Amino acid sequence: MLPSRRGHPARVPAALALLLATGALAACGDTGGLEDAGATPAARQPARLWPGLTPASSPAYDIGEVEHAPVRGVAVPGGDIRRADPVAAVRAEIAAHPDDYAGAKAPYHETSVRMADCGPDGAGDGGCPVLRPYYRDLTGDGRPEMTLGFRLLPDRLTAVRVYTVEKDRLVRIMSYEDAVSAVELAGRTVIVRSPSEVAGYEYRLQWTWDADQRAMLLTSDEMLRTDDGGQHTKRPSASPSTSPAPSASSSASAR
Repeated sequence: MLPSRRGHPARVPAALALLLATGALAACGDTGGLEDAGATPAARQPARLWPGLTPASSPAYDIGEVEHAPVRGVAVPGGDIRRADPVAAVRAEIAAHPDDYAGAKAPYHETSVRMADCGPDGAGDGGCPVLRPYYRDLTGDGRPEMTLGFRLLPDRLTAVRVYTVEKDRLVRIMSYEDAVSAVELAGRTVIVRSPSEVAGYEYRLQWTWDADQRAMLLTSDEMLRTDDGGQHTKRPSASPSTSPAPSASSSASAR
């Protein structure tokens, strides 16, 4: 409507109204108005196969979905996990699984032998198979957890563990071992990358804290294409919110 001189709406002739409407539509088209995108594919429900198949009521194999195991014999002074000895945590695990580590025929016998190389400088030093630990709050309680790795020798495998503290006790809440390419911490998630037999691809597994199970649960298991033709060599690095282990001297003084 066009205003009259007295402020009241004035009548617009039908021909003029049609002309204005046609111009407005043309202007909309010229300035990126809505356009027909064509036919939309119809949504389809997943096709269920073998509807007569009896549903399974229990898993066929135990793959260790939940890991919540107190570690005996490892002190946590003041409830501060940074003061717990990572080498002692690995030694406690070795002692608890003699079939894997004790005796010349044990699959990871060399790991137990090399533990003697974990001298005063502790994890991450020389021939010690225990890697330097990293600390980050993965449970959301405001306190850091310890993410630890150690070599499974003579195989080229790496064990990845996550520990938390409950009532001044060290508790293992994640356990995994594989041929590991990289380990990353993202938020409250642990990501483990492993090489694949298929060139140009890698496995990416993701563990996330679950308060109900009081453990890190495997929430994602993917096979993804890599950017390096399958030769994944990226090393994990500490982000600003991920604190590495203390220096050698402070580690020794903590023990």
